[in-house]
Amino acid sequence: MLAALFEGGVFVPVTDTGSVMFLPDDEQPPTLLGFTDAALGAQLLPTAAGMVHCDAARLKDILEKTGVAVLGVRSGNGQAIFPEQVLRDWSAYGPGAEMELDWSTDPVAVALRDALVRRVREFPAVRSVWVSQVRWPASGEEHLMLHVAVDEDLPSTSADRLMQILLGEEMELGPRHPKVGMLALNTTTHADTIAHLDRQGLDTVRHDVESGQVQVISREYDDPSAAPAHGTASLPRTRRRWFGRS
Repeated sequence: MLAALFEGGVFVPVTDTGSVMFLPDDEQPPTLLGFTDAALGAQLLPTAAGMVHCDAARLKDILEKTGVAVLGVRSGNGQAIFPEQVLRDWSAYGPGAEMELDWSTDPVAVALRDALVRRVREFPAVRSVWVSQVRWPASGEEHLMLHVAVDEDLPSTSADRLMQILLGEEMELGPRHPKVGMLALNTTTHADTIAHLDRQGLDTVRHDVESGQVQVISREYDDPSAAPAHGTASLPRTRRRWFGRS
């Protein structure tokens, strides 16, 4: 739920001096307010001087600097309250968290790349997908990650559906396989992040909608003898046979 909310950012109320507004409570720690729509925020909190849009990184910075213990997010359909522990976990692992990305030859990563080649044409909004080994320095935890660039508003239904197909129809992961996460990126809003990913030397699947062509970029083709970078876990069981690459 947090990932879905913060992919598109939230609007935070501010005072006339530009300071972030908190909901005070004599008995509980202050609450940071966030709204999915600026007009909704102005309507529900008329005392605010304005609404500032915060992406995941900026919101994470506010949470860390203020030490706020509760986040309340309001949309037109209702509200959600996130306590301190949830915020701490999101800050460590969420889309605003610091991540280290690396190329992976783990069999699961290779299987994901090849499955993307087979299925990405079914999603016109998906333009590029990068497959990587991700590590969070704060915790040392690692797993595989797909960054999915889309030409549609976030949260991305195309990226979500693509993941469901990859992990539900194309392969079946077991308990010994690495976890697989996904972050959707908008091709316009996150252009700088996308350019950075292109410089990382990661396995990349590019989809040209007009021509229908799918391009695969991988160090494997430059150096087929390259040793696996992150272990040699067994290949996940595929749900159907396939031959060669598109």
